[in-house]
Amino acid sequence: MHIDNHTHSHVSNDILVQIILAFPFILLLVIYLHAVYILNQHKRKWPIHRPVLWTIGILSAVVTVNGPLADLAHINFTAHMFGHILLGMLAPLLLALAAPMTLILRTLPVTASRSMIKVLGSKSIRVLSNPIITSLLNVGGLWLLYTTDLFVMMHEYSLVYLLVHLHIFMAGYFFTISFIYIDPIAHRTSFVFRSIVLLLALTAHSILSKYIYSHPPKGVSAVEAELGAKIMYYGGDVIEIVLVFIICQQWFKNSRPKVKESKQEVYL
Repeated sequence: MHIDNHTHSHVSNDILVQIILAFPFILLLVIYLHAVYILNQHKRKWPIHRPVLWTIGILSAVVTVNGPLADLAHINFTAHMFGHILLGMLAPLLLALAAPMTLILRTLPVTASRSMIKVLGSKSIRVLSNPIITSLLNVGGLWLLYTTDLFVMMHEYSLVYLLVHLHIFMAGYFFTISFIYIDPIAHRTSFVFRSIVLLLALTAHSILSKYIYSHPPKGVSAVEAELGAKIMYYGGDVIEIVLVFIICQQWFKNSRPKVKESKQEVYL
């Protein structure tokens, strides 16, 4: 069973769209690895597991927007949902664990680093790092995508397709870094607050998967909706468990006596 033909447009064959989506990720990979090289040459060594996580995260995003999986996702809801897990959940988590902002701050000259720190402390970043806001952008955006005509429009218009995929990734990334503090963050919230908001967000994500199971998006067959919903539910659970584990681990480390947590960065 496939997505109905009226939702399958030229977007699925638009190589340019795939290139436009993949290019920023490839660029980020090159920039990150170059920064690691510079840091290792002139300063102290960067942990090897971080570029590994970054590379896997970038590849997870690229295979979602470019190649066979991207093509199949246009006509198969199951493939689409698998791509959602990779682009909106796994890739953001792996990239967050790679601590890109810490790497940038260590690589840039002192003056540039100080300017970057000011940006991180700005009001706009404060809003984007608030767990409530990131949850609304992330989970709320998914509700909007799968319960309105936006899902159909995404397959009919290249611009909508681009914007939706960029939103899924960016919302997923900001959602992740608003709950687990790997990089420096000026506007920290308490572990209790983050835990409560995370529980609500994960519940909303779970409810959405169940809603899709019984109310398929327009143009999606019941069979594919059921399988896609299961992938969203159980696949999402795996990423969510890791996220919960990390925040609990950080909470435990923070609460141990005689152990001071750095105000500038937290290492996993």
